[in-house]
Amino acid sequence: MSARIQWITNGVDCDYFTTAVRTGPGAGGISMLLIERSDGLETKKIKTSYSSAAGTSYVIMENVKVPVENLLGKEGGGFQVIMYNFNHERWLIICGILRITRLVVEECFKWANQRKVFGKSLLEQPVIRNKLAHMIAEVEAVQNWLENLTYQMTQMSYKEQSIKLAGPIALLKLQCTRVAHNVSDNACQIFGGRGITKTGMGRVIEAFQRTYKFGAILGGSEEIMADLGVRQAMKGMPNARL
Repeated sequence: MSARIQWITNGVDCDYFTTAVRTGPGAGGISMLLIERSDGLETKKIKTSYSSAAGTSYVIMENVKVPVENLLGKEGGGFQVIMYNFNHERWLIICGILRITRLVVEECFKWANQRKVFGKSLLEQPVIRNKLAHMIAEVEAVQNWLENLTYQMTQMSYKEQSIKLAGPIALLKLQCTRVAHNVSDNACQIFGGRGITKTGMGRVIEAFQRTYKFGAILGGSEEIMADLGVRQAMKGMPNARL
C-alpha cells in the first residue's frame, strides 16, 4: 500500500489506520483495510487553527505490507462500510458543535447583562436583544431536530438508519454549522474587541470564531451535506409531481 493522506485526526498517535483503498473501478471498486503502523508508514503533525490535541496529521505510506486478513468486510464493499460509519460520525460532530454553540449563546447573554454602556446594560438595547433572539431561536431549533433524530436512531436497526436517516442527518449537520456561523458572527459583535482576544472574558468567543469551521469541513463539507440530503429525498420520491 502506497499513499499520501492529509488531515487525518489522531494520526500522529494511532497505531492502526482504517483506510479505503481502490481495488477496482467505480463505487464497487473500493475496499476497506486495517493498516498497522509498521515499516514504510510515517506520520507528520499538521498545525491547524484548532488544537494540537486533535493530532491532525499527514500520513505517508510507502509500500506498506498489509496482510490479507486485514481486509474489513468483503473486497469491493468498502464504500458501504464508509457510508454506514458516516451517520454516527456526523451525529457526533453535530453534538459537539451544538454544545459549544449553546455555551457561546450563554456567554453572550451573561455578558450583555453585565456590560454597561452609557448607563445601561447591553441587554437593554433592542438591537442586542434582537441578536440574542435569533441566536437562541436557531440553536433551540437545531437542538430539537437533534433530539428527534437521536430518538429515531435508538428505534431503528443499523441498516434502517443507513437508509432512512442519512439524508436528515446530513441536512442537520448543514443547519448546525450554518447556525454556528451565525452565532459566531453575532457573538463577536456583542463582545466587541473582547470577542477577538484570546484571554479574558471573551476567550470562549474568540476560540469559537477561530475554530467553529472545523465542523463545517469534518465528516463532509456543507456543500456535500446539502447535496446528499436532497439526493436522498430524490431517491424516496422518484416520481414527485404537482
